[in-house]
Amino acid sequence: MLPVVIVILVGVLIFAIAAGVIGRESHRLDAIAPRVVYLDSQAVDYVAACLAPQVQERVTPEELWDLLRGHLNYLHAKGLLPRTAVDQRQDLTDRPVVMEDTTAIGYLIGIAEDYDIRVDDAAVAAIVDGHLRYLGEIGAIGPEADDADALPPQLGAGPATSTGELPVRTSVEPGSGTPRDA
Repeated sequence: MLPVVIVILVGVLIFAIAAGVIGRESHRLDAIAPRVVYLDSQAVDYVAACLAPQVQERVTPEELWDLLRGHLNYLHAKGLLPRTAVDQRQDLTDRPVVMEDTTAIGYLIGIAEDYDIRVDDAAVAAIVDGHLRYLGEIGAIGPEADDADALPPQLGAGPATSTGELPVRTSVEPGSGTPRDA
């Protein structure tokens, strides 16, 4: 009789340990944001397919990638992209992050001028729209805000550093992938 009781107690102990480990890991994985994979070539193809044919004819894939990279730099400067591509805890805030499209478009118009990309403002707006749709498709951003009371951030205001200063805007040298001060 004693061996049967020991076997039952050991079984219950093993079950309790397994249930505890599984519950802890489930809770940890639930708190981690799902990993989003951003593929450069896929993003360029997706956004190019969203553009009107006359814009597709004027913008090369390399120029489009320069603009998309500039948009990613803009999103990063606004605090919307993580510094590293590792599992991150989800930041569940009660206030959504709201940005104006016109600010991003204006920033990309400046990038286009810096890189001597000949594209009009409407095409830049279409590129931003297509890129946001791509980011939504891969799960990198949420839906558009439908709250009329949501206030956009101040124009030109980026995330403050620990000293309260705004960070230096950086962009990437065309074709090199290395940042440079703007």
